[in-house]
Amino acid sequence: MITSLSIKNYALIEKLTIDFSKGFSIITGETGAGKSIILGALGLVLGKRAELTSLKNKEEKCIIEAHFEISKYNLRPFFDENDLDYEEDTIIRREILPSGKSRAFINDSPVNLQELQELSLFLIDIHSQQQTQELSDENVQFEIIDAIANNQLTILDYQSLLKSYKSDKSKLNSLVKKQTESLKEQEYNTFLLDELVAAQLKSGEQEVLEADFEKLNNVEIIKESIDKSLAIANEEQIGVLHNLNEIKVSLQKIASFSTEYHSLLERITSITIEFDDISDELNRCSEKLINDPEQLDLISQKLQVIFNLQKKHQVSAVDELLEIQAKLENSVLELGNIEEEITALTNSIKQKTIALDDFSDAIHKNRLESIPVLSQKLISILETLGMPNVRFKIELNETSTYLPNGKDELQFLFSANKGTDFGLLKKVASGGEMSRIMLAVKAILAQYSKLPTLIFDEIDTGVSGEIAIRMGEIMKEMSHEMQIFAITHLPQIAAKGNAHFKVFKSTVGEDTQSELKLLSNEERIVEIAQMLSGTIVSDSALNHAKALLN
Repeated sequence: MITSLSIKNYALIEKLTIDFSKGFSIITGETGAGKSIILGALGLVLGKRAELTSLKNKEEKCIIEAHFEISKYNLRPFFDENDLDYEEDTIIRREILPSGKSRAFINDSPVNLQELQELSLFLIDIHSQQQTQELSDENVQFEIIDAIANNQLTILDYQSLLKSYKSDKSKLNSLVKKQTESLKEQEYNTFLLDELVAAQLKSGEQEVLEADFEKLNNVEIIKESIDKSLAIANEEQIGVLHNLNEIKVSLQKIASFSTEYHSLLERITSITIEFDDISDELNRCSEKLINDPEQLDLISQKLQVIFNLQKKHQVSAVDELLEIQAKLENSVLELGNIEEEITALTNSIKQKTIALDDFSDAIHKNRLESIPVLSQKLISILETLGMPNVRFKIELNETSTYLPNGKDELQFLFSANKGTDFGLLKKVASGGEMSRIMLAVKAILAQYSKLPTLIFDEIDTGVSGEIAIRMGEIMKEMSHEMQIFAITHLPQIAAKGNAHFKVFKSTVGEDTQSELKLLSNEERIVEIAQMLSGTIVSDSALNHAKALLN
């Protein structure tokens, strides 16, 4: 439960610190006194978005700090999961800087708003007039039934599985679409692949084939040139090799006379050896030359295949053709993999469908069992709230569609008077009836909820007199299970509280401020008397206030 609230530099509040107790607390004040400001500050602590306009003094930061006693609410797992220090007296602080940035802290550890909002779900439920209207919403109605049916954990499991199921369905649809598109291209891709495979391409072979083609296509010219070179080199009397040897012999005779001649001898010897090697290589080339028209034709055909494939695929190298061949092979393999993935996903979806149906059946069964309980409890409470002939008809119908919280559709039908037909709650219930129904709902949920604190923000709209007294009694009964706050304009409800706070405005110089004060018994009598009679308090109003308090 919340034990204290400190507000600094927020809206009309310069500085405020107030302590709260367990039980039933009342907050009253004139319209515009600042009750909404208190709730706004509390909303910031619970993770609502901050606005720079909230700052009273734009030059200073706004600080809102709330203390919560959480030892009885099994919240340690939340703190462990979010790597936060667990304290039985947990402090939540929110700061809004003049720059517009905001910061949040849980027990002095910085947190983001999502973490703050998640924690707030375990701490406080602020019930506003808007939420009373939300009672007509089907999702809210399901939440009420599921709380009584204890369906929360089953629904969480269902929702987790539903998310996975929808993901599988989405993947399956994409794969089927991809498979359809791939099948259209498969025949052509297979033809292209077969053509490339048949060519038996190898990296670097084009250059080798082109070189062999040039040799075979010009064998006669090459033969003639090599033979002529050999003749010049090896002619017995005037051949180059013969003449080099003659030079070598001549230099040998004078090599010993100087290093210069010896160097020349070494050089001519080297040339002679190199030329002799060239001559041998020319002989080998000459011996390998064969006029082979058949081989030439085969090479020509292979080169033509390569050229045709390069032209078709708009590339200039065999390596590029091999890359295309690999991609086409992968494309064909991928189609086979798609079929396997489709089969696996189809099987997964079937299994998840069975599990989802099991969850949905369990949720439906629990809801069916809880509906009579809810109806009876609502009728019992509402009879005491001046609705003796109230009836509910809650229709639950199973569908074939997986909805966010099961497979059920819900109609919450209501009749307030004898002889009137059932109608949808949102169409036939008046504002006062909706307020009483919502209070009854909250009173019932208090028996099932582990929530520490509930704040009613003017839930008493549209009621008065004895009904207001009974509403106050119901809230007081609820406060035995949880901490209850009621912001009210009705003295009958205000008189039921264990503690009474008043919100009021004060003027300091040219400055207007909102303040919150815990009333003493005497001040409380005066406040309730003013709620009964207005600003001028009569003796009868004071006596009436005392009677209400007693």
